[in-house]
Amino acid sequence: MKNSCVSRSTSRLTQTSQLTSQFHSRWAGNGSRAFAIWSSVQVAIVLVCVTASAAEPSAEIRRSVPLQAEIDSVQPMTGVVLWHDHEDVATDAISLEFRYCGYDEVAVGPGQWDFTAIEKLLDEIASRSHQAVLRFRFVYPGKKTTVPQFILDLPGYNETVAKSEGKKTHFCDWSHEGFQQFVLDFYTEFASRYDNDPRIAYLQTGFGLWSEYHIYDGPMKLGDTFPSKDFQSKFLKHLDQQFDSLPWMISIDAADDEATPIANSDDLLALEYGLFDDSFLSKEHSKWNAENWRAFGSDRWQRQAGGGEFNYYTRRDQKLALSPNGPHGVSVEDAVRQFHISFMIGNDQPSYQTMPRIQDVSMSMGYRFRVTKAEAIKQNGQVSLELQVTNEGVAPIYRNAYFEMEGVRSNQSLRGLLPGETRTCTIDRIASRPTSDNLKIVSDAILPNQAIQFSADLK
Repeated sequence: MKNSCVSRSTSRLTQTSQLTSQFHSRWAGNGSRAFAIWSSVQVAIVLVCVTASAAEPSAEIRRSVPLQAEIDSVQPMTGVVLWHDHEDVATDAISLEFRYCGYDEVAVGPGQWDFTAIEKLLDEIASRSHQAVLRFRFVYPGKKTTVPQFILDLPGYNETVAKSEGKKTHFCDWSHEGFQQFVLDFYTEFASRYDNDPRIAYLQTGFGLWSEYHIYDGPMKLGDTFPSKDFQSKFLKHLDQQFDSLPWMISIDAADDEATPIANSDDLLALEYGLFDDSFLSKEHSKWNAENWRAFGSDRWQRQAGGGEFNYYTRRDQKLALSPNGPHGVSVEDAVRQFHISFMIGNDQPSYQTMPRIQDVSMSMGYRFRVTKAEAIKQNGQVSLELQVTNEGVAPIYRNAYFEMEGVRSNQSLRGLLPGETRTCTIDRIASRPTSDNLKIVSDAILPNQAIQFSADLK
């Protein structure tokens, strides 16, 4: 490019010299008039040359950039989860905390909401540099429902009381239209407040026992103790419209086509919800649970998160959940990879495992970014940084995240980068050499004191 420019400049100078000779031959002896005309000609020739040179872009110069970085902690929105009140919850071995929430904690009257309890909870969890996994539930064996009192007092609302798991349990009256509308209104209000709140990583929801989308023990009656299929459809579509950012999830038990409409509805399968599996690593997992996962589409994990809880069928299942071969011959790392798990509730694990082991398992879940190539690109006086990034994890990141340097974010988000895939991310107008100190990954979906790390070994 340089030689080409020099050649064109030399050619223009030659042409200028020829014009000069011709001018002197023609205008010799004409004094000041000749000088004025020749000065104008010279200025015009110089402007043409300068303009032509400026219009030609400078060559693009690329330089490889050395970069060293490592991932040494559990990444935000991933890993083993402890309940918020666990005695060992203040640990770096986790990044997430779980809590059941009752609707009556928030709803105080028709159209009246008090989120004080939720705010206090979220602030407490965030103070430990963790994010929350919340699950709102109505029914829990041995307890009354969390239906707010003003709904209980409505004419025609009648709950069912029956045994579940050997305990006296209250079941909602899903035949009541006022109660159904309250549920929709609740999630409209919740989404308006928390859809973009970085204190919450995931929202779980559903119906039946523990909101796990079943009543396997107790009075299972569609349209009565459990929502009708029509209302379930309305509910799922409503939530899909309310949440643009916060990942929300339902149980894999919603695949049951006798109790739910989902498996037989292309419209409901197309909605953007994730899945949670509350009997992960159970003895029959490869048969029953795996079939439920598949019912929602084998590629759902590419768009929406998967999580759950290590199963409680036996004490042995909990004790061996993180053992090398798991409780039933499958290691947690292999199962996490197979089902592309981002997080898993393991509240009992500190009783059986060391915190370093819990941290190792946590780091096997979710995303894991590696920069495989870094180049500084100089052109027209500006320097940009081009990164090639690979996801070495088992799942994508489900929120927007960007490389950032000197306050400038990359033009491309890392969201949706699948395991084994590579994406090019470019940061425009950098002024210094990137290092592990000034190059970072930022996201509006994590807490200010959290960090999404990356690894690199570029020399």
